[in-house]
Amino acid sequence: MILSRYERMIARRYLLPGRGEAFIFLVAGISLVAVMLGVAALVIVMSVMNGFRAELFDKIVGLNGHAVVQGYAGQLRDWRQVLDDAKATPGVTSATPLIEQPLMTDYNGRTEAVILRGMRVEDIRGNPTIRDNVVFGNLAQLTPGSGNIAIGSRLAQQLGATVGSEISLISFQGVSTPMGTVPRIVSYRVAAIFEVGVYDYDKAFVVMPMEDAQTLLLMGDSVGMIEIDTVDPDKVEQILQPLAVKVGARGQLNDWRRLNSEIFEALQVDRLVTFTVLSILILVAVFNILSSLIMLVRAKTRDIAILRTMGATRQGLIRIFVTVGTTIGSLGIIAGLVMGFILLYFRQGVLSFLGAITGQQIWDPSMRYLTELPSKTDPVEIAGIALMAFVFSFLATLYPAFKAASTDPVQVLRYE
Repeated sequence: MILSRYERMIARRYLLPGRGEAFIFLVAGISLVAVMLGVAALVIVMSVMNGFRAELFDKIVGLNGHAVVQGYAGQLRDWRQVLDDAKATPGVTSATPLIEQPLMTDYNGRTEAVILRGMRVEDIRGNPTIRDNVVFGNLAQLTPGSGNIAIGSRLAQQLGATVGSEISLISFQGVSTPMGTVPRIVSYRVAAIFEVGVYDYDKAFVVMPMEDAQTLLLMGDSVGMIEIDTVDPDKVEQILQPLAVKVGARGQLNDWRRLNSEIFEALQVDRLVTFTVLSILILVAVFNILSSLIMLVRAKTRDIAILRTMGATRQGLIRIFVTVGTTIGSLGIIAGLVMGFILLYFRQGVLSFLGAITGQQIWDPSMRYLTELPSKTDPVEIAGIALMAFVFSFLATLYPAFKAASTDPVQVLRYE
């Protein structure tokens, strides 16, 4: 919108408080702050939602793959053929055999439920989710027959175990005797402690070489499942359709959507509801702009009439008041974006500060899955939020602008 010199001067004059216009200026200031808070809230919440989904996806898929072929009754005996079929499927980038079994562990009288994961040594060391998150110890010590294992950081805290501690794994798939099945209790040395950032994994996972897991669970040469990664996780069902037909009689193929559908569907619903509610907050803030402009038009009725008699056009008056309203909205949008980015950058400090004030743990990893508050800003989404707020601000200026343009100078100045 191109304004003439006098239109810019008048618009600038109406943006600044004049004598007797303090209340109008106060309402305009409140409008700006309301838009700022609404935009900041949307930026923060949507970035946190995106970060939460991205972190969960990276951590969960990093450990479980895009899909798994699970053997019936917990065992996949013909796993080498399934492995070859998976690797030969177009679109599959990797296929990994592994064993996953719930067990119990004991250390110094402390007993915890754990999930045993048996993997080939090269797969353990090549998995970035485990390899890049080792906080103590060394994965190089995990070799078949060494009796060494790696455990999650939360599990280590709950047991009070450190690198070098000897913990016992209890398997109820033991030896059958006339008195019943005797559980197998085998001691292992903790060689590494990792923290992947997902609370449920860090408090339960025990990783060991696949050969040791087969021995502990008396599985012989079988495995529990084949973990599969593809070129595109969003198209995993289409990519693995040929493989599903091949392995139908030997195992069941499940992708990451089926395995974690409840979590990701809940996140999507929360994201939509949150966006809708916060968008309404911006809409309410924009109504303040509408109110301040209506009051400004009423306060400036005489000035508008004089401008009309001096040759100001209706279109010029519309441009002036639209400029005033959209300027207030634009300043609020810019301030909101700056505020949102600052709070996102210092989000962990803000959580710690709020926790110190309230005396409560604001971010509980046991409730939130992740150990830290995540954030991932989507530039397209941020642009959409800014555009939406700007459009709302622009629409709010139309009624006051047309009201000002329709002012009849004859009626206003009749008794002047």
